[in-house]
Amino acid sequence: MLPNPLPQLADDPTGHSLGLQLPPGSVLDTPEQPALLWYADEPAAPDSWSRLLPARMAAGLQPVLVDLEDQPLEEWGLDPDAMSYPGEHDPDDVLAELWEYDEDFVDEDWPGLAPAQQPAAGTEPDARATEIAAALVRDKWSSDLRPALVHARRSADIPAALGWYGPVNHENDVARLSAVLRSWEDRFGIRVVAIGFDQLVVSVGAPPKTLDDAEAVAAEHYSFCPDNITQGDRDYDTLRAYAEHAVLGKDFWRFWWD
Repeated sequence: MLPNPLPQLADDPTGHSLGLQLPPGSVLDTPEQPALLWYADEPAAPDSWSRLLPARMAAGLQPVLVDLEDQPLEEWGLDPDAMSYPGEHDPDDVLAELWEYDEDFVDEDWPGLAPAQQPAAGTEPDARATEIAAALVRDKWSSDLRPALVHARRSADIPAALGWYGPVNHENDVARLSAVLRSWEDRFGIRVVAIGFDQLVVSVGAPPKTLDDAEAVAAEHYSFCPDNITQGDRDYDTLRAYAEHAVLGKDFWRFWWD
């Protein structure tokens, strides 16, 4: 892991010293950690995520869109020191521990991890992420999406690197959920594309192609974010219904925690 280059962006907002060409932006300092992330002063354009992608190779900075519509970053309570490290956790164990039996919805026993999927020919995870990021901007998923850079080993680690508390009512150590996201990177080619106060959007480079495989993935979603399935206007009668409408062949997954 390269040293955190974000402090350099405080002195060189253009990023030229890191080989980057950044739009005007700011480096967020928190009481817990200085130089936690860089984010643009102006809302994202459809190509903003892809334009930040070279920062991954050049400086170990992961691109993401941050949703500031409901809460400014200063009010997110970000605290990376309160989190563990994603590599310390086994995703199967994490999901098994978070599994909650519901006689009307899921079986008592955790069913285990879903099988990995192969991407369609010519589909590359970063290319899929570029498409999803552009669609979020064009479709106005948020009125204030900003391009941002986070110092993290891989895209899946973004929530843990930020010390994000979005899922706090479900899991207060988000590094455990980042361990699951790492596994999804490996099995489904996901990328963390957008993050808000309590929402997360990932692109999916290799989504499940059969309903049975989608239902196996839906079980993982149920452990990862049960609110997404059982609450609000996305309430589903069965896990299979959720799998059919929100997982099967879908090129992005959206999560929301109450």
